[in-house]
This record gives sequence, C-alpha cells and structure tokens, in this order.
Amino acid sequence: MYRYWLIGLLRTRSGRLVGTSGGVALTVAFIACLGAFLQSSTAEMTARSVAHLPVDWQVQSLPGAAPSVIEAAIHSAAPVTSLHLVNYADVPSFEANTGSTVQTTGGGTVVGIGPDYFGQFPAQVRPLLGSVDGVLIAQQTAANLDVTVGDQVIIHRQQAPDVSVTITGIVDLPNADAMFQAIGVRARAAPQAPPDNVLLLPMSEWRQVFEQQGASRPDTIRSEFHVKLDHRDLPSGPIAASTWATERGHNFEARAAGAALLANNLAARLEAVREDALYARLIFLFLGAPGAILAILLTLAVAGAGRDRRRRDQALLRLRGATVDTVLRLTAAEAAVAGLGGAILGLLLAALAANFILGMALLSSAAVPLLSAVAVAGIALSLAAILIPAWRDARGSTIAAARRPIGNDRTPTWLRLYLDLVLLALAAALYWRSAASGYQVVLAPEGVAAAAVDYTAFLAPLLLWTGLALSAMRLVGAGLRQGRPVIARGLRPVAGRLADVVAATFGRQGRRLTAGIGLAALAFAFASSTAIFNATYEAQARVDAELTNGADVAVTGTSAAPASQALARLSKLPGIAASQPMQHRYAYVGADLQDLYGIDPMRIGTATAISDAYFANGDATAALADLAQTPDGVLVSQETVNDYQLSRGDSINLRLQNAADHQYHVVPFHIVGVVREFPTAPKDSFLVANAAYIAQQTGSSASEIVLIRSSGDPARVALAARNATAGIPGLKVSQIGDAVALIGSSLTAIDLAGLTRLELIYALVVLAASGGLVLGLGFADRERSFAVLVALGARPRQLGAFLWSEAALVTGSGMVLGLGAGMLIAYVLVKLLIGVFDPPPDTLSMPWLYLLALIVTTAGVALVAATGEAIRSRTHVTEKLRGE
Repeated sequence: MYRYWLIGLLRTRSGRLVGTSGGVALTVAFIACLGAFLQSSTAEMTARSVAHLPVDWQVQSLPGAAPSVIEAAIHSAAPVTSLHLVNYADVPSFEANTGSTVQTTGGGTVVGIGPDYFGQFPAQVRPLLGSVDGVLIAQQTAANLDVTVGDQVIIHRQQAPDVSVTITGIVDLPNADAMFQAIGVRARAAPQAPPDNVLLLPMSEWRQVFEQQGASRPDTIRSEFHVKLDHRDLPSGPIAASTWATERGHNFEARAAGAALLANNLAARLEAVREDALYARLIFLFLGAPGAILAILLTLAVAGAGRDRRRRDQALLRLRGATVDTVLRLTAAEAAVAGLGGAILGLLLAALAANFILGMALLSSAAVPLLSAVAVAGIALSLAAILIPAWRDARGSTIAAARRPIGNDRTPTWLRLYLDLVLLALAAALYWRSAASGYQVVLAPEGVAAAAVDYTAFLAPLLLWTGLALSAMRLVGAGLRQGRPVIARGLRPVAGRLADVVAATFGRQGRRLTAGIGLAALAFAFASSTAIFNATYEAQARVDAELTNGADVAVTGTSAAPASQALARLSKLPGIAASQPMQHRYAYVGADLQDLYGIDPMRIGTATAISDAYFANGDATAALADLAQTPDGVLVSQETVNDYQLSRGDSINLRLQNAADHQYHVVPFHIVGVVREFPTAPKDSFLVANAAYIAQQTGSSASEIVLIRSSGDPARVALAARNATAGIPGLKVSQIGDAVALIGSSLTAIDLAGLTRLELIYALVVLAASGGLVLGLGFADRERSFAVLVALGARPRQLGAFLWSEAALVTGSGMVLGLGAGMLIAYVLVKLLIGVFDPPPDTLSMPWLYLLALIVTTAGVALVAATGEAIRSRTHVTEKLRGE
C-alpha cells in the first residue's frame, strides 16, 4: 500500500515532494556547512595565533644552576625545535663622542647572542642599517647617542673599566616587551617596560666584555634559554591548545624546580587570543543562527504550502474507509521520503559549497558525527513539518471540515496578544542595556584568566528580527483586509480592469499571503543585514589599514635619516594626490618614554583620513582646530590621561631630545584634547603636537615620516617611491595593500570572510527558494481554481492578472519591509559587536551591488514561477478539474 501511495504522490504530487525536499536540503546544507566551518576555524585560530610567536618559552637560569641540567629538563618537558642561550648584562650608561658633542644615555642592557640566533628566531631582531655580523645597536639608542654604522660607543660597566665597541649595524627590536620581560614576577603584576638603550654583542665578545662585571656584580648578569616548541603537537582547539601549553610549562617547572624560572609565552598567547576567539564565536551566533532559523522556517513554509491539498487527500482517504492511523502512516511515509531525499541532497550541496565557497573538504571521517546529526535533524524536520499538521487535522476535524478548502481563518494567537510589539519592546530594552549603554558584549581584560561574554545580547537582534517580521505580517494582513481600494490601485498596472477582483481574492487569502510575505521579509532582512554588516566590516578594515600604515603610502625613516629629505622628489612622482611630512620623535612623560608625533593640523588631512573616532570628543575637525590654535598644544592618548590623571587645559612638561646636544630637555605643553588613535601610532601611549613647535624647541625641523595619498594604485606609487629613495639608506616604503592583507589575516577577519561568503550566497538561494518554492507550490495548490477560470473562458491576460499580482505583492512587500528591517538589524549588530571594529564605524556601509542582485534575483524567480504557472494552467484542464 505504501509503495502505491508513494508512486502516486511522485506521479501527481511531485512538485510538493520536490519542494519539501528542497527546503530540507537547504536547511541541511547550510547547517552542515556552518558546523563544519566552525570546527575548521577553531583549528585555524590556534595555528594562526601561534604562527608568528617569536619565542615560545623564555627560561631564566637561577644562580648556581647548571645550563646542561636546564636544557635537559626543557627537552624532557616538551617537543623542542629550536633552543638558544641568550645572556643579559645591565649597565649604568652608554656614551658616544661624535666630534663636537658627547652624548650619554641612562641605564641600558647589553645582550649576548650566538651567530645562529637570527635564523632560529627571525622575528626578534629586524635589521635596519649595516650588517648583523658584529655589534648591533637598537634604533632608539642610536638616535639617543646620535651614532651610526662605524661609530664608537663606550659601555660603562658595573665595577669594571669602560669598554669601547664599534657599531656594525642598527636594528629594531619589535618584540622588546617580551624579550626583556621580568620572568618569575607574580601574576597580574604590571608589565615591566623594556630598556630604552640596548646593544647586542656576539656571544664570544659578550663573555669577554662582561666576565669581570659578572664576577664582581653577578646580580647584574642573567642568562636565558629561548625555546621554540613543535606546534604540530598542539591540539586544534584554542582552549585545548592553551591547556596543553600550560601543562607542558608546569611539567618543566616541576623538573627544574630551584634551577630556573619560566615565561610561558605560548600559553600566554593562546590565553590572550580568547577575546578574538569569543568574538568569532559571537559572530557565528549573531550571523549564523538567523540563517539556520530561516532555513527551518522555509521548510515549514514549503510543507505548509501544500497543507490544503494534503488535507483534501486525507479526507478522500477517510471517505473511502481508511482509518486515522492508516492516514498518518501514509503521511509519515511521505514525510520520510521527502526528509531522506532532502538530507542526501543537502549533504551533497554542503560538500560542494564547502569546497567552492569555503575552500575546505567536508566529506571526511572527522565530519561523520556532525553530518549524521544534521541529516537526522533534516529528516526530523520533514516529519515535523508534514506529520504534525496532518495529525492535528486528522484528530481534530471531521471529513466534511477537512474537505472545506476555504473557511473563516481564526485570528492567530500572536496577533491577538500583540506578540510582535512585545518582542520589539524587549529587543529595544536589551539593546539599550548592552550596546547603547556602552556595555561590552565580550569583556576580556588583560591579566584576567576568565572572560565574560554577554550571550543575552544575542536576544536583541533575534527578538528584533522576529518582531519586525511579525509586525510586517500584521501590517500586510491589516492592509489586505481593510486596504482593498489601495491594493487595487497599486495592482492596476499589473491586473488592469481586474484589479478590484484580484484585491478581493487577496482579502480572502490573507493568512496564506501574509505568511509568504513574512517569509520573504525575513529572507530579505537576513540577506541585507549580513551584507551591510560585512560591507561595514570591510570598509573599517581599510580604515584600520590606513590607520596602521599611516596613509595609502608611507615613507619611514629615522632621526639620522629622516624621510623629509626626500619630500621634494616624492611629491613630484606620478599618481600622488597629496603628501605631508610627519615628525616621529620620543618624549618622556615622567619616567615613561612615549611616541611623539608632530603634524600640521590643518594639512594632515590632505594625505590621510582623520576619523572622528580617533578623538575623545568625537569631532576630528574641532580637535585639530584646537591644536592649530594652540602653538604649544598637545593631544594626549587616553591611556596617558588615565595613568597620570590629566585633563584638558592642564600644563604638562615633556622632555624632548635637542638636536644640538642630543640631551633631553624640559619643554612645556598645554593639553588641548584626548586622542585615542592616530595614523602609525601605537595603541597604548602616545602624543600629538604641532610640528612647528617641536621643531622650534628641539632645533630640528626634520620629519621622520612622509604620508602620501595616491590618486591611483597605491602599489604602483609605493614602487615609484622605493625607486626614488633607493639611494637614501634607512628609508622604508610601505603601502596600504600590505596592511589590508595583514589585517585580513586576523582571526576574526578569517571567520567573518568565510562566514559571510557562505551566508551571502546562501541568502540569494533562500530568497530564490522563498520566492520560487512558496509561490510555485502555492500556485500548484490552486491549479484547480485556475483550471476553473480557464474552463469559464478566462483569457491568458486575465489569468495572468491573478498570477502576476500575487507574485508582485509577495515579492514587492517582502522586499520593501525586509530591506528596511535589514538596515535596522545591521545597525544593531554593528553596535553590539563594536569590539570587532577598529576603529568603530561612523556610518554603515551599503553594498548596493549585492542589494541590487537580491532584488533582481527575487524578481526573476517570481517571474519564472508566475510564468510557469500561467503556462501550466492552460494545459490538461479537464484532468485537473476531474482530479479534485
């Protein structure tokens, strides 16, 4: 019996089965891709978070410990790929005689390294000038002493005679904070600032120089093992990897108790990445969950589109003697076939999508549990969508009631309870508590092991999404019932003289039409909100790249070789719209050495974007105008303001290095505002002042940086700038494309790029499905009504009036309501996930091309569905009339 029933369904109700299977397939495909991508992204998070870690472990020997014992303990505790001994010596000062002046620094550190250190730990030292074979001097120390390659530097040792060395190279220490960190300090202690003055000596020379100091002052000498571990042994997940790294560190500490102290940089990096990982997880929740819900709703809608036809089939079976149990078993067979076919098709679609959209292999042994669970869920969804309504119809109605295709629809419960307004009010309250009040959804402060995540913030966009859809259905339902004249006028271009009749039929089909419009609005809202959020993120990524690089192109030099010496030739290069010099000096705020940027406030904006978000007052124009009107004004970073309890209008004395004697002298400034971020500036402490005032007080108008805005391709301008400055040693040219690539490789950016690629393509498919399947199945369910019209002599244009009008109403109303809701939801998402953006966006970015593609796709699918039904309605009219 079941076989004949299913064969009959395939022959006469194939559209219904295919539609339901298609809805299940879309649900299974999306959820499978989403789950697989979440699994793979966690592994990628772990790999990327530790890929560029300069040193995994720093192991400091304690007095009296044998190096061989410590080295053996390291190899026993963890898999090691590189291990190097590094010696440190603290000295009172350095001195240099450059002819007419003698410069002396404060305290410093001399580091001893072996010849293979640069190859084993390449991220620790970046060569700038000269050779790395010999005595190297840090860039800031070279500026303090006004020395370059070939000059002599005197090392003042502790309780030992002075020693003179010859500089062979100038280097940058990009990882200085970790390289000179204090090992063994208590947890959550304030980080120790790296030394301002550093020399690096070959290990053999270091031992000769500091043998005497080590004998008389052993407290000024220390040794460390720098260790690189084998990352192939790390678990794939960030949490498990952090546990593995912590356990290996504890194992070493147990083996080397009393002999060494450990700085576990690997565990610290994995623990520190938790905020980015949590934001990535939240993005999956905020952007992925609505897509999964929409897929389920689409399946329910597709199955529900054939409910009237299914109810009449059920009534016919009962009229011919079938029991309720028999009817339900037949319905369950139909649901199982649709679910099984949809699950298989969905897994195949997921494999194709994962391969071509996400660039990953889905069909693997590791993914079997996930795929099995998703397939079972798809079959269960099909059973729920078909069997539950059939059971309710069979148990709660008579045969006569089941045969009645049209009746007085009872007002839905949510409509009577004003559930849509309640949901919108709750969404507004939750949004106000989370985003509008400045509360961070993810709070992961430095030094705190646990991170707080406000998952309840997810309720705001979810409730808003649902509330807006229900409100749209309320408005459309009211319009269909009470706005017949308005609808008729709107349909007149499509329906012509039949507009009043078509509007009247819509009033009697309000429940079905409002459900279709609500689904279309949800699909448009999902697609547009995801697209707007992604476009805003990409726009801010470029702003962040320009902030990091300084401008489209930046030429960076040093105090000894300032970039401003090439300003004249740079400004004449083709493709340059504007160029501006910017000083990069250093100033002491108390005992803290900070970056100081000297600018022309009125012209800096011609070469680089200056966003309102950079300043605490939220007004870049006003902040720069205040600086320009105050010659000795200074903009102070938020961290400096907090550390030193400063405020606008305060006087502050900074110590700047003078070009004449290369000594630091006190220079008075007045605080005119607070700056949060600035082009090329670090994220913590820095200062921005007038370049003219700095030049006057220091005796040097040189600018270490030149910012360039390009009128064409920044990469070409950067290449021309490199050629123009090739004869000036020490200058570095960078362009915004490199910064964009670097930012785009961050953890959150990777997840967001893959997720949005999947969702934007999926949204197009869902819109096509919601427009095509729902309309098509709705038309198919009313084939007999259309056949009656044809039998009564309706011409193709008259029949088309009903079809085109319904397609226009569903897609047009869903489009307008959904796009408006999508913009509002995107705004809420951006505000809730503000921590993802750096800096925060001033406005939303609109992806007009994608939104146009959404509109064209939906309109095209509606056109195909209506045209197909218009052609089918005029064929086999007699069979259709007899089939009922």
